[in-house]
This record gives sequence, C-alpha cells and structure tokens, in this order.
Amino acid sequence: MVYSQRRSTGARRLLFSLVLLAAWEAGSGQVHYSVPEEAKHGTFVGRIAQDLGLELAELVPRLFRVASKGRGDLLEVNLQNGILFVNSRIDREELCGRSLECSIHLEVVVERPLQVFHVEVAVKDINDNPPRFLRQEQRLFILESRTVDSRFPLEGAFDMDIGANAELRYKLNSNEYFHLDVKTSEEETKSLELVLTKPVDREETQELRLLLIAVDGGKPELTGTVQLSINVLDANDNAPEFDKSIYNVRLLENTPNGTLVIKLNASDADEGINKEIVYLFSNLVLDNVKSKFTINSNSGEITVRGELDYEDCNLYEINIDAVDKSQFPLTGHCKVIVKLLDENDNTPEMAVTSLSLPVKEDAPLGTVIALISLSDRDSGANGQVTCTLTPHVPFKLVSTFKNYYSLVLDSSLDREKVSHYELVVTARDGGSPSLSTTASLSVEVADVNDNAPLFAQPEHTVFVKENNPPGCHIFTVSARDVDAQENALVSYSLVERRVGERALSSYVSVHAESGKVYALQPLDHEELELLQFQVSARDAGVPPLGSNVTLQVFVLDENDNAPALLPPGAGAGGSAVSESVSRSVGAGHVVAKVRAVDADSGYNAWLSYELLPAAGGARSPFRVGLYTGEISTTRALDESDLPRQRLLVLVKDHGEPALAVTATVLLSLVDSGQAPKASWRESSGTASAEATLVDVNVYLIIAICAVSSLLVLSLLLYTALRCSASPTEGACGPGKPVLVCSSAVGSWSYSQQRRQRVCSGDGPPKTDLMAFSPSLPPGPSSEDNPRQPNPDWRYSASLRAGMHSSVHLEEAGILRAGPGGSDQQWPTVSSATPEPEAGEVSPPVGAGVNSNSWTFKYGPGNPKQSGPGELPDKFIIPGSPAIISIRQEPTNSQIDKSDFITFGKKEETKKKKKKKKGNKTQEKKEKGNSTTDNSDQ
Repeated sequence: MVYSQRRSTGARRLLFSLVLLAAWEAGSGQVHYSVPEEAKHGTFVGRIAQDLGLELAELVPRLFRVASKGRGDLLEVNLQNGILFVNSRIDREELCGRSLECSIHLEVVVERPLQVFHVEVAVKDINDNPPRFLRQEQRLFILESRTVDSRFPLEGAFDMDIGANAELRYKLNSNEYFHLDVKTSEEETKSLELVLTKPVDREETQELRLLLIAVDGGKPELTGTVQLSINVLDANDNAPEFDKSIYNVRLLENTPNGTLVIKLNASDADEGINKEIVYLFSNLVLDNVKSKFTINSNSGEITVRGELDYEDCNLYEINIDAVDKSQFPLTGHCKVIVKLLDENDNTPEMAVTSLSLPVKEDAPLGTVIALISLSDRDSGANGQVTCTLTPHVPFKLVSTFKNYYSLVLDSSLDREKVSHYELVVTARDGGSPSLSTTASLSVEVADVNDNAPLFAQPEHTVFVKENNPPGCHIFTVSARDVDAQENALVSYSLVERRVGERALSSYVSVHAESGKVYALQPLDHEELELLQFQVSARDAGVPPLGSNVTLQVFVLDENDNAPALLPPGAGAGGSAVSESVSRSVGAGHVVAKVRAVDADSGYNAWLSYELLPAAGGARSPFRVGLYTGEISTTRALDESDLPRQRLLVLVKDHGEPALAVTATVLLSLVDSGQAPKASWRESSGTASAEATLVDVNVYLIIAICAVSSLLVLSLLLYTALRCSASPTEGACGPGKPVLVCSSAVGSWSYSQQRRQRVCSGDGPPKTDLMAFSPSLPPGPSSEDNPRQPNPDWRYSASLRAGMHSSVHLEEAGILRAGPGGSDQQWPTVSSATPEPEAGEVSPPVGAGVNSNSWTFKYGPGNPKQSGPGELPDKFIIPGSPAIISIRQEPTNSQIDKSDFITFGKKEETKKKKKKKKGNKTQEKKEKGNSTTDNSDQ
C-alpha cells in the first residue's frame, strides 16, 4: 500500500520553504499574489495594473491581456480598474495534488510597445478535505492462541491537504483487548499496528468490532473513520516472522521487466506443514502496485513487472504477508518501500509564441520578437534546461523568469541585405548524457522605405531631329528601387522650370509609370539647339524618396530653310542688284556681289552660287564665285557686249534635298569716261599692290612678334574676364551676335536673322566661336566639279560653327538680332586678298584651305558694342594652333573702319587713311588688278 502521510516536522519544513519563497520574491522583480483555494467568484487578488506600473487608460489601447498556461480562466482582470480577481473555483488539490508549492503563473502582455510581465499567484491550502480510508471496513483474523503484544497491521488514512491540514493522528475506541501503535519510517510514512493487550478466547468472543478514527491537524479539525472487524480463530501457535519489518530498496526508473527487486525471507518456529510459508501481497496493496511488481509465492522474490517511470510515481510501498500452510494459518507481515531514482529520459519541451512577426527593418534594438517557455519532466540536474540560439544572427535570447526566455533584436536589420532569417532555438538539459530539443523560427524582415530610386547614370545625352512629330518618343528613363512592394513602385515626373518665356512642360512630358519622355511639339533647331532638364523619380513609400536625372536633348538641324537673299535682292518681289560697269575693266574684275544667308547650319547652310545660262545660249562675259557670290569678268569687255546684262544667279545650299533661290543681277556697261566710283574691291586691290612694295622681311618679323605678344596678352585678359564675370544671364538668354569669318577663298557667317539660344539647366550662354580646319588639301579645281569637304569634318552643335554663305558685313551693313530685335553691327573676319581667278574653287573657312592671312576688323564706321555676351571672346584660327582671345570692354569709343589686327605669314599690316583723288587711269587700274592676282597666287 502507498502511504502519503507526513510527520509533524513537515510543518517546520513548510515554514522554511515559505521563507525561501519570500526571499526569492523580493529579488525576482516579479509581481506575486496569494489567494486561498475555494475563494468565491470576484474575490480580490491584487491591483495588477498599478503594481506593473501601467496606467488604467492605456490598458485597452495597448491590448492588455493575461494568459495562464493550462489554468483556463481561473483569474481575470477588470480592464476598468486594473484589479485581478477570482473568476472561477480554484481547487488546490486539483491543480497541484500533494505538492507543497502550488501557484498559478500568469503572463501579462501589452503592446505598443510590446512588454511581457510575469505574475505568480500562490494558492493557499485550506482544510477542505477530511481524512479518508480506502475501505469502509477492514477485516482481521486472529488466532486465539496469539500471545500478548502480537501485532496486526492496519491500513492508514490519507488526506489530500498539505502541511498541518494533512498531519493525521489516530484514535481507537476504548476496548480491553487492543491498543493502537503508530510508527513513522525514514521516508516519513506512518504505519498503524493493532497490538494485542489481552489474550482472546474464541469460546468467549468469536468476533470483535472496533472503530478507528483519523483526525487531521486543520482548524477546524476534520475526521475520518473505518470499521475494524476482528474474527478470532482457533489453531496455530507460531506465525511466520520476517528478518525486518520494513525493507528499503532503491531502484532506477526504466528498469527492465524481470529485474529482481528484493528476495524476502520469513521463518516459522512450527514444524511440518505449519512451517511451510507462502508469500503473498497483502490485501492492502493497491492495484497500481500489483501492475508494477510481482512476487514469487514460494521463494519470496519480488521482480519488476511493468514500466517504472519516476515522473509518474517515485515511491512504492508494498505490504507482504508470509502465511504458513496450517489448517488455521498464521501470518507474518513486512513492508517493502521501493524508491525510484531519476534518469535523464525526458527531453526538454519548448513552446514558442510569436508576437511580432514580421519584424520591420527599422525596429529598435531590444524589440521582443517571440516568447519561449521551457520545461523538463526530469528532476535535479536532469530537469535544469538552458536555451541557446543560432550564432551570427541579429537576435539574442534574454531570460525573463525561471524557464522563460524572450527572443529580442540584438542588432540592426537591413532587408535589402537579408530579408529572411531561419533561427534554430536549442533547449538542452543538464543530464549526462544531456538531451536536447530544437525549434525552428522563421523571421521575415518587413520592408521600410529607406532607399531612394536610383538611375544608372546621372546624365543622358539625347539627339533629336528638328521638326519631329508632336508626341514623338525621344527617350526612356529608368530608375531602380531596391525596396519592396509599394516602396519600390517608381513614378516619374518633370522637374518644372521656365525655358525662356515658356514652361518646360510645353516642350516635353514624361510618362509617370514607364518613364518614356515625349516631345509635345515639333522642335526647331534654329530656335532651340539644346534643351536641358531633369526628370524626377519618386517611390510610393511613406514618406516618398526620390532622385533626379539630367537629360540633355540636342536638336539636330535639318534642311528646312531655303537660302535668303540679302538686300537689295532679298527674294521674290525684291529689287534686283543693279551695278554700272566700265567697259574698260579687265578680266577678273569684280563687278557685283550676290549676298545670301541660310538659317540652317552645317552643310545645310553651306551655300554655293551658280550662274544660270543666258537665254539663247549666248556666252556671258561674266562668272560668279562658287562660294563667294562675287560676279567678275571672264575677259575684257568690248563694244560687242550688250550694254545691259541681265544675270540669273542660282543660290543653293548643300542639304538633302538641296533648297535654292534665284537672284537677278542687272549690269549696265558704260564707257570709261562714265566709270563709277572704284569699288571697295579696287581699293583693297590697290592697297594690296602698294603693300607689296614694302620690304616683306621686315613686316614678317613685326607680324611674328605682334602675334606672340598679342597671344600672351589675350590669354591673360581672357583668364581675368572668366574669373571676374558674374553669371547674370539667364539659362535661356539671347544668342551671340552674328560673326562673319572670311578668307581669301570665302567666308562663313552666323547669318540667321534671329535671336539664337542655347538652353541649358544652368550657367550663362557660351561666349566662344570656334572654326575648325579639317585640313582639306588645297589646290585648284574646275567650277563644274567642286571639291567637297573632308567627310571627317564635324561640327559642334553648341558652337554653331556651321558652314554659312560668305557675306562681307562691312558692305552688307547690319544684321538683326532676331524678330523685333535691335539692329546690331558686328566685327568680321575677312581676308586681305582679292577673289581668286576664274576656275578656282574657294571652299568656306575651315574647309581645308591653308590660309596664312586672317584679318579681324570691325565694320566701317561702326562703334564697338558694349556689354557682356556681345562679342566672341575666343577664336581658333584654322590651320594654326593659336587661340586668340579678345577682351570686351564697355566703351563708347568709335573705331575707325581701317582699324584692324592682322595675323599670318608674309602679310603686311598697315593703318592709313584712304582718300579719293579722282578717277585713275585704266593703266593704273590694270596694274592694281595684276597686283591683286599676284597676291592671290
């Protein structure tokens, strides 16, 4: 039979345990309450919200909740006043059985931020269980021959309470034959024996009925009773006796079946059949004990029969009877106490509760991710469990209470580097060998908008032909955002600004989703050469992040402008060019000039001149310069030539397809006495003829020194101007004035009568004019088969140094800055040499002509202009590595027409005043013409 009684010393042990518990509570930092069992519904336990430092107003918003593992809803919290109260009946014996300590562990969880508190409520025992006997009646058989002090074991009572409430004492009703003896074993179990105090006589008394009373130590006391029925038997003098009345055995749990526990030995002083002994389990032995052990009735060996588990039961009490075989058998009694030793046969148990998944990548350190609770059914070191986590992860385990751990964030997260963590939590006990269990926890990292969209490069260059159709797709921008979901959804938009007088959105637009950039209207190269703007990429996160990319859209020129004649022959309906020519002029004399410009640039603005054949196929005594437009004589004029010559000059560009315009030139042939004033060409030829008489070597040395000095001075002035200039001009200001560059073989000019703009995101317009020499090999060629420029020749779109028609502005007069703009007069670059002879081809400046002489002069009688941006500050001379810088100074001084600077080899420079002294003789004119021809050669 299994006894569960305790000695009176248990009270002292209980008191000691309570003292230790109080000391542990003081140092644990947790909240502890106590409540008696069987308390009524609504019984006050404690002000849990106040004790945890929580405000009543935040209980509901922070989702205050209480969880009790395996305890149902015994306790509840009133969220209105924060009081913990009893919600349903609490039975200590049902919760904890006979355990000395009994408590309800509560987990209190609040969120925003997440906090976990541990609360223990100790359940106090009350004396609500009376002592109980397993049977309502116990029957004993006693021989009449038994001597005084013979002992007969009795079954004791048990009490479900603990401590003093379970301390039992026994009373036997008054009688003359028996008294009660109570013994306590080393295991603190009590055994009851009925001691014979007076011999019984079967003939007088065949049966005795006694009442056994068990009283507990509670207040008030509770009692339990059992009826003792004693039958007096006739026979047997000596009963079997064991060596010991109590046997103690220690046995490992999980001992295999058939293992010998103990071998009992009893002896009987009788002889014969009365000496033979049979070993039996007492009728006091419970069925669960009989299922674990078996006894050999002949040998007295007790062996293991069933599975022994320390966690189910660690102590077995077995009552054994030794009975002889007489007709009236006598019985000897003993008790075998089997105590099981714990083995490490139970792996730790782990429960993981996820609270905050997924985890935001910007979660602060210390954020609680999950709660982990551990348990082990073993005892001692076998039941002590430690918990570890996968190494090298940004998380750690923090012990919160006994076998409770919190998984918290230990270092910062970055979803773009690691978006998912597979954690392995290992629980290991302290046994030898130790047992462990693992649990996998998948932690997803939630994205936050911490990355802006990024473009592959900060700037793109786009080339678009002018006259594009409206809505034309010109480019696609693309940005990538490494975030996820809506944080990675990129939308595109223009960074709005003004382009001149108009908004940027009137020129281009961008599709918000695809990033495609469209031109909303046809672009005009002559109006807008460069459109620079920014496209912004923004994600859909909160707050949104973004970045910009710069687009430089270069508008490429197309041949969409026909050549335009300058006055007096400006187009249809305009007056024709009328000139008077003396019949005495010789061959090669320039008699007139056709002036035309083209608003395009590059090849599209490269003009050539062609004399249309006269009606009737008559051969004309005149020719036109292929690239200069100058009309000169092919031979000396005679009386046979008609006095009025009507010439048709076809001016066309080199675009694809070529565009052309026809100019009409009327020439009147007069006798030498009626010769008109000498043209500027004759004056120039005369000056050149006179210049050739000067010593060339002296002027060559002077020219070289002047070039070197001016070069150094120009570089210093250019650097000073660059450093001191303030960017006062807008991003899209008016363009540079037209600059005409001419040489002995022709001239180029910015000839478009408009306001020229280069629009960019920032900075003033460029102030440089650059002419490039592609080094086309010089040499004469026929006019019918003109030499084309080198195909490697390229033009800069930003410099607009295209090939334009040759116009000598000193005679052309003025150019308009644009529609509605003021008339401006600009410096020219011209040659000091006359027109080449017939049959020679004169390509434009920069087209490969090795010119050794360049003259930069202001127009005749025109004042030098003032203000920034009105003069080019840098020239690159074709065929020469020199870069000439001209400083612009705001001045109102007049510059004489003849003021000029000449650079080159074998070129004479002078400053002199020209005076008209009447008509010169034909001989002197021919001499001047011959001098001009020599200079050209």
